[in-house]
Amino acid sequence: MFKNMIVYRIAEWHAELPQLEEALARTPFVECGATQEKSVGWVPPRGDAHGALAESVGGHWILRFMAESKMLPGSVLARRVKEKAARIERETGRKPGKKETRDLKDEAKLDLLPMAFTKQGSMWVWIDPEARLLVLDTGSQGRADEVVTLLVEALPGLSVSLVDTQTAPQAAMAHWLKEQEPPVGFSVDRECELKSADESKAVVRYARHPLDIDEIREHIAAGKLPTKLAMSWDDRVAFVLTEGLQIKKVSFLDTVFEGRGQDDSGFDTDVAIATGELSKMIPDLVEALGGEGRTGLDGPAAVPGGRADAPSSATAAAAATAGADDDDAPF
Repeated sequence: MFKNMIVYRIAEWHAELPQLEEALARTPFVECGATQEKSVGWVPPRGDAHGALAESVGGHWILRFMAESKMLPGSVLARRVKEKAARIERETGRKPGKKETRDLKDEAKLDLLPMAFTKQGSMWVWIDPEARLLVLDTGSQGRADEVVTLLVEALPGLSVSLVDTQTAPQAAMAHWLKEQEPPVGFSVDRECELKSADESKAVVRYARHPLDIDEIREHIAAGKLPTKLAMSWDDRVAFVLTEGLQIKKVSFLDTVFEGRGQDDSGFDTDVAIATGELSKMIPDLVEALGGEGRTGLDGPAAVPGGRADAPSSATAAAAATAGADDDDAPF
């Protein structure tokens, strides 16, 4: 649960769990129909048939988004269109024009979709109503935008924006690596990626390698900046921080599970562990980045050196375009 995180600040919004359940029930997940390319919706987080779509554990609300899409390779579609065009040419003695070819493509797609394989992917969604945070279990901004849009459309008055910090993550990571001074409560682990800002776009990656070496400082001095940095928080949570303030490869360390029995497992326990640890780590990380900027609970703030590219609303976020990451669910 929560292998990746994109974190949003919720603006003023008041709702109760029954209202949330009612809103989600309007868009339950249903598998794709015969000629449907994609279907999205909500499924019970516990995995129970006909279960609740919104669960509350310790005051934290957990949802699960599901998407299914048909696998229709472009080469297969192109071959079917070519076959249809060839048949028309044989029967009429003429080649189809552009408009007719587009119609043939639509027709071919309808022919092939019922036979196409499907793929499904899901995403955990965590709402902390007290801290006013929305956390999505994804490393892809494009997929996050899709879920945010669905939530905003379903929940009147809901408005969110990507959490913004006073110090850009890239600048902070460069400082921590250069000075070998991680923020209080955090440690730098053994993985990072440095990328040149010039036309060469040169990339240097370190994996399972000590980062307290002169070579890294030399790369930074030469203009390469960190885009990813592996870190640990309080010897309890390991993760990779990105330049866009995405948190990836989240894992809980052994100290989190000390004193827990073998039978201490299941949905409620998993949620309690994840939300219990991450609800402390997230504000500590924001503080390590100079505190929250424009999205802070106290309202707008000056953001010297802040992340100016962060969308200021769900609408802006949904309009952003981003490629999908390989480590995400396939939707």
